[in-house]
Amino acid sequence: MKNISVISGNTTEDLAKKVSRKIGANYVKSEIRVFPDGESKITLSGKISKKRSIVVQSIFPPVDTNLLHALSLIAKARETSSKVTAVIPYMGYARQDREFLPGEIVTMKVLAKLFKGAGASEIVAVDIHSLIGLKHFKFKTKNISAIPDLVRYFKKMRLKEPLVVSPDQGGKERAAEFAKELGSEFIALEKKRDRKSGKVEIKTKNATEVIGRDLILVDDMISTGGSIVKATQFLKKQKCKKIFVACTHALLMNDADKKIRKAGVSKIISANTIPGKTSIVDISNSIAKAIV
Repeated sequence: MKNISVISGNTTEDLAKKVSRKIGANYVKSEIRVFPDGESKITLSGKISKKRSIVVQSIFPPVDTNLLHALSLIAKARETSSKVTAVIPYMGYARQDREFLPGEIVTMKVLAKLFKGAGASEIVAVDIHSLIGLKHFKFKTKNISAIPDLVRYFKKMRLKEPLVVSPDQGGKERAAEFAKELGSEFIALEKKRDRKSGKVEIKTKNATEVIGRDLILVDDMISTGGSIVKATQFLKKQKCKKIFVACTHALLMNDADKKIRKAGVSKIISANTIPGKTSIVDISNSIAKAIV
């Protein structure tokens, strides 16, 4: 497909290369130069297709910088291509999809206008935190699930009577989907989070289903790891065996991975939407299928 270009941002270069190879597209690399005042200068090397460009850029910390890079790449692609698909494997600001407290700005609504203004024809996200966020976009959107790819990894592991666990009720559907793909059961814990302080508390009293079983704690993203740590501490008291964490997006801020392992998690397994030590599950094939 030499009439398609895959333009890579600097956050997901490896993933973009894999997507490009899978669809046989022309790969365009971006070089980023950061000036002392924090401004970025982006230079593209490679030929941009007149027919269609696919921009691949995750928006993780520094979120605002990587967002501007994504918008700049889309705008540059639109100068040449008649259609620009923005593949945003990790969509920053997805948690700000509605007004939770009076006066809060719904940032996803702002992002929708920015992407459209930059020239995006469609948005493709991976396990976006809330589908409500995509409703703010007034053009074509698609959300890909990384669950099939994550489950394939876990099927290769020799787990003892695996049980899928969601750390909260909000992730119940995700846990159910994961368990169905894996061919196992699932449970969802009850969690309470203070909207102002962010403090997490597990409300579930007991979980006898976990006794003597290996557990897979499933979440869409891990930022500070507070929910996973609390869930792990609770589950360990219930006399389970090993605990593994499966997530799509591993932000792992402020040494979250160390805190999670210290709580008793054997291994964190995440997709390569965000590069890192835990990002061992490749989702380029799922992205390639969604964009061709």
